[in-house]
Amino acid sequence: MSDTPNREEGNISIHTENIFPIIKKWLYSDKDIFLRELVSNAVDAIHRLQNINLIEGLKLADEYKVDIHIDKERRTLTVTDNGIGMTADEIRKYINQVAFSSAEDFIEKFKDLEDKNQIIGHFGLGFYSTFMVADKVEIRTLSYRDASIAAHWECAGNTSYQLSETDKKERGTEIILHLNDTEKEFLDAVNVREVLKKFCNFLPVSICLEGEEVNDKNPLWTRSSSEITDDEYKEFYRKLYPMSDDPLFWIHLNIDFPFNLKGIIYFPRLHNEFDVTKSHIKLFCNQVFVSDNTPELIPEFLTPLQGCLDAPDLPLNVSRSYLQNEPQVRKIREVISGRVAAKIVELAKKDRAAFEPIWEDIHTFVKYGMMREDKFYDKVKDQVIYRSTGEEKYTTLPDYLERAREEHENKVYYANDEGVQATYLKMFKAQGMEALILDSMIDNHFIQFLESKNTDLKFGRVDSDVTENLIEQDVSSNIVDKDNKSREDRIEESFKSALDIKGLTIRIETLKDDSVPGMILLNEQQRRFKEMTQMMGQGEMPDLFAEHTLLVNTASPAVDKVLKLQDDGNKETAGLLIEQIYDLAMLSHQAISKERMAGFLERSGKLLGMI
Repeated sequence: MSDTPNREEGNISIHTENIFPIIKKWLYSDKDIFLRELVSNAVDAIHRLQNINLIEGLKLADEYKVDIHIDKERRTLTVTDNGIGMTADEIRKYINQVAFSSAEDFIEKFKDLEDKNQIIGHFGLGFYSTFMVADKVEIRTLSYRDASIAAHWECAGNTSYQLSETDKKERGTEIILHLNDTEKEFLDAVNVREVLKKFCNFLPVSICLEGEEVNDKNPLWTRSSSEITDDEYKEFYRKLYPMSDDPLFWIHLNIDFPFNLKGIIYFPRLHNEFDVTKSHIKLFCNQVFVSDNTPELIPEFLTPLQGCLDAPDLPLNVSRSYLQNEPQVRKIREVISGRVAAKIVELAKKDRAAFEPIWEDIHTFVKYGMMREDKFYDKVKDQVIYRSTGEEKYTTLPDYLERAREEHENKVYYANDEGVQATYLKMFKAQGMEALILDSMIDNHFIQFLESKNTDLKFGRVDSDVTENLIEQDVSSNIVDKDNKSREDRIEESFKSALDIKGLTIRIETLKDDSVPGMILLNEQQRRFKEMTQMMGQGEMPDLFAEHTLLVNTASPAVDKVLKLQDDGNKETAGLLIEQIYDLAMLSHQAISKERMAGFLERSGKLLGMI
């Protein structure tokens, strides 16, 4: 004790003198967090007084606020509130005792942390984060319980403190930071405003910097969704993410059981199917900003989500390790996944035309979510839409299967490149048949997933085989008496003789469409396996055409021409025409080699010269 009347001196009960160097050294890169701690403590002091006022009927009619003042000459930053205040005994209890069992354990436990923000808030260190930026800190405070005696506490960044009476007349607490020489940025109002906007922008009490209010006390998520317009939701989104396009849709969360969670999450407009570089969800605790890097709260497949989540049951200084092991976090993920699924179903049912452009942005993530979560799959499966070559631009899978039930039950035909497979799609359309367009990278996996979920369902790319609906069934085989060979046999023999290509199979069919002389067919399962291997980069690049089939269309005039040339003894020209038919079929797949391309161009010139 000091000999000075009413002045007390002593040591802060932390059992070591290493705590201040630890704070200053380990947390220096995140030093602006001290302002969040002071302001949130001040708001908490105001809330406590408001509750007491309500319960005890004190009839206080103050305009509650937190004031931040900068004095460049004195090099001080002061945070003042008109909340509950403290007595000298409360200072001794809450400030002088940094409560943890062993300083040595503390140092050992936290010395290797990558995320140093985890330390703040542990063991009563929130207030002491001020020593990251200050050489000396003062507290001047007057409790609502005893308005006659104010207390003054000061500490110069070591374990010694002084506690005495002071002449403060206004109820509340004033914390004065004497900034050290390296912290000029906190004497600049512009910089301080930025820190306040980052951490304290949505606190429910007025936060004033040099008398000017800087925060929004009533953020949109604290209001009822029924009283908020679409324009207000969009305006709030632009506040959070300036310069962004309007979001595709949003979900307003207001949950009080089995845990507390409020917020608004937005699905942003994306510019490509793997555009996941958007800002993270902003996490708040009682409207105090915590972090915008908490992927643990969001299902992996919903990475693009933006917006705010206010989880008052989570600690203000939430750590990544805490989030990974906290059961409530898993429940939050499940809620978000369920709400997004419900929103997708709602949008799809409400207005299909309006939903279609939204689907183009979100389909990759929805499909991934369906593969990752059974609950998500069950909720959205019947509302997933697919681009179609039919009369309707989009269709659901159940609707497609219903329309195709008589022609190809439980079989889905699809294209993954409308340009490359244009010939095949043209034939489908000519016969009134419908194919789905599955042209995203994820669709290879998604097709296999759907088949595993529906064992009777089979997907076939339009170039994997020729459905019987495209084949002319009643075709008489013309017998050539002198050779006793059918027309089909002669065609097959001619093509096999002219095309000595490893892995090539010749198949003869009469198609209903005579405009296509030949088509390349690739076995669906073999092709899928090779494409998967190629995507995963396993081993050498697979040759998708190592085994392939040339379907020769006997209805084509070009094939008739081959037989006529042979009958006329012009086998060389017939051979050129056969090779041309094959190369044209391969060219439609963009699969012709450089060597064959040179031959194709030379041959094309010869054939044109014969016309």
